Amino acid sequence: MTHTIKNKVSDRRHDRLTKLAALALAAFVLPACGAGSSGHGELGKHQQVLAACDPGTPPASLIAFDGTGSSTSDAIAAERMIAVEDVVRRTAVCSGYLRVLVFSASSAATKVLFDGSLKQDGATDNARLKKVPDAVAQTVNELRTGYSSAIQALPQGGSDITAQYRLAAEWQQQLGDRYRLDLMMFTDGLQNVGVDLGATVLTKEQATALADQVMVPKLPGASVVVAGLGRVAEGAPPSALVEGLVAYYDRLCQRTEAAACTSVSDYAPQGR
Repeated sequence: MTHTIKNKVSDRRHDRLTKLAALALAAFVLPACGAGSSGHGELGKHQQVLAACDPGTPPASLIAFDGTGSSTSDAIAAERMIAVEDVVRRTAVCSGYLRVLVFSASSAATKVLFDGSLKQDGATDNARLKKVPDAVAQTVNELRTGYSSAIQALPQGGSDITAQYRLAAEWQQQLGDRYRLDLMMFTDGLQNVGVDLGATVLTKEQATALADQVMVPKLPGASVVVAGLGRVAEGAPPSALVEGLVAYYDRLCQRTEAAACTSVSDYAPQGR
């Protein structure tokens, strides 16, 4: 996809989205179920995360990277991996399941980078938490290693972002109700399969009406984050276009009946 718009997003808009981005990964934090024992350093931080986990329904974290050329750059890849590390850590602390894939032109055009449980063995919470750092490092390293080659193996003729909602619903059904779905898509949002979201600037009303025409599955109880909207490899779209993308993906998420919806332009994880 060719992008010729070079306008920079206003500082005010950027500051607001940066604050919103801090909420993006917070959507993966489950309601608190009681505090654990207090510790220091990394163990203490992991104990705090554990206190917010729901042991009855651990997270099934599905991370979907947009592998199309418009959002392919070393800088974007680095930003994505920083954000992903936080998701991986929370999934491991909460004894959840992780699936990571790269997609492009269709639901069939995907490459899986990781698919497995991140539950750590141990007789006590602290014993399990002490194994989390190594598990996170190993998993993130595996993602970094396979990321570029996966993108290169995908067709670059289009970007079908909405197809990932259907894949997420199918994966949720496969895992069953013992997990809660946490879907996070890293994408510039510029879909061009079925509907071309980069062709023109959409008002909030137009974007919402367009999203109402798209078929999406139901994702009750899920958390859905779409991060990186308008973040492209070359140039920066005008703030009005980004606002339209946010409205579009917010509406798509609402129609899935997810429990939490977050659509932002930045990748920054909570606390960074």
